[in-house]
Amino acid sequence: MRSRWRLIVQLAVGTGLAWLLAEQVFGHQQPFFAPIAAVIAVMAGGGQRHRTAIELVFGVAVGVLVGELIIHIIGRGSWQISIVVILAIVVGTLLGLKGLALTQTVTSAILLAAVIPVAGAANPAATRFIDALIGGLVGFGMSLIVPRNPLRDIDREVQPILRGLASNLAQIADALRGLDSRAADRALMRARNMQPAVESMIATATNAREIARMAPMRWRQREDVEDYFSSLTNIDNAVRDSRVLARRVATMCRHGDAPPADLAFAIDSLGKAVSMFGSNLSEHDAFDKARHELIQAARIATLALSEASSINSAATVVQVRALAADLLYASGFTRDQIDERLDFD
Repeated sequence: MRSRWRLIVQLAVGTGLAWLLAEQVFGHQQPFFAPIAAVIAVMAGGGQRHRTAIELVFGVAVGVLVGELIIHIIGRGSWQISIVVILAIVVGTLLGLKGLALTQTVTSAILLAAVIPVAGAANPAATRFIDALIGGLVGFGMSLIVPRNPLRDIDREVQPILRGLASNLAQIADALRGLDSRAADRALMRARNMQPAVESMIATATNAREIARMAPMRWRQREDVEDYFSSLTNIDNAVRDSRVLARRVATMCRHGDAPPADLAFAIDSLGKAVSMFGSNLSEHDAFDKARHELIQAARIATLALSEASSINSAATVVQVRALAADLLYASGFTRDQIDERLDFD
């Protein structure tokens, strides 16, 4: 509950404020669509792009407008609901709505077909269209006034991935020492299973980046968020590299190829460097020890190339160097800095 206090405040204040504005300021009766739209905007802003939140609210508004206009002409009933649904889908599609936005268009229209308006009230189509926009704007505003901590959100996603990558690299090194192809295959499967978490990390970081750009309370974090965000692609690449590395090691073990000396030690150095990254990737000045381990791993792999006895073993040592380079990118090094430090000729 401590991690969701902002969401609770956004929903509680946003729904109440949306109702208050629609009822007291605009004089609407039963403005239930205002708090509903506020909830949609807040929930979309908490885990998706703010553009998606706006599209969802727009979908609600379109559904409200289409539904009320059609029902005002043909009335309410079972066959009328079918007609409303068809028209809502057609209009929403022509306006470019899709996914959740189109779903909200249809469900809003259906809800209107089942709700009898208050007798003597103003034009329900106009009032409920305005209610949806009021709620959407209020909900969107609440996500900016009481924003989540973007750095904390990214860090919460990144740290389990870094721990999993470090653990997997250690298991790959152990598999290589024991020439255990099954252990390498298990490491490969674990690396593949990390991909959904990586995709979730990137989605969360995209949303956090927008919060830092748009929410005044988070403007001071924009630079740190950008540094963090720039590292995520390279973390993704490192996870993918670990899959290739595990597959190469498994192939070496199955073929009985003798690994080059100290290759397992080089993989251990990669895992140790990942563990050293700490709790915030935006603090690049704290990465000196991790960078030293990565450069050391690349050095060992480079020296091991001359000892490679097969294509598989050569590909494995090259992959260690590639993984080290991606992690150096994640630590903030530029391409020129990496080329300079990994030039062991």
